[in-house]
Amino acid sequence: MPSIEYYIFRILRLLRKLPINLLSFGSTTSCFLEFFKDFDKVPAVQGIFGEKATEILSQLRVEFSWVSGYMYVDGSDGHLVISKGYLNNGNKTDIYLDLIHELCHVKQFMEGKELFDPQYDYVERPTEIEAYRYAVEEARRLGLSEERIRRYLRTEWMNEHDFCRLAKSVNVAPTSPHGKLEASAVRKGPK
Repeated sequence: MPSIEYYIFRILRLLRKLPINLLSFGSTTSCFLEFFKDFDKVPAVQGIFGEKATEILSQLRVEFSWVSGYMYVDGSDGHLVISKGYLNNGNKTDIYLDLIHELCHVKQFMEGKELFDPQYDYVERPTEIEAYRYAVEEARRLGLSEERIRRYLRTEWMNEHDFCRLAKSVNVAPTSPHGKLEASAVRKGPK
């Protein structure tokens, strides 16, 4: 059975096809590199796009949306949508790792991969696992602790079982070395 996330994104896609896009009302757009200057020089981004990083990111459109949440790649044309609230009030490390995650999805979209394949649960979807692996690898390169990486992976839409499945898939221990679950360490978007 498809996940709730799948239905939400399907509804969002349908709303975007209306002659008047209600979700874009009040949104602004920018070229990725105009807003995120020199992001094409980031080693993780170069690992995703290779020598085409500057070319791809100079053509990538970013929509800054009033809709609350985090960020995602629009499945209709592959542009990046970022919640203004998250960008302004979210944890800067989480935002950075989310950008790495979503840029992996941009590449996947360009390769013709189905980003929201309903035959998989969110935490088992190959495109999500690949994107989270990039983010975890970058978190480790930055020197984040395993506990901080666990906190990054935890989101309010994942139950404990799903979190453990995702953590295992991206080679992060779901518990501390003492075997304790830090259930209070759940990443949440801005209120």
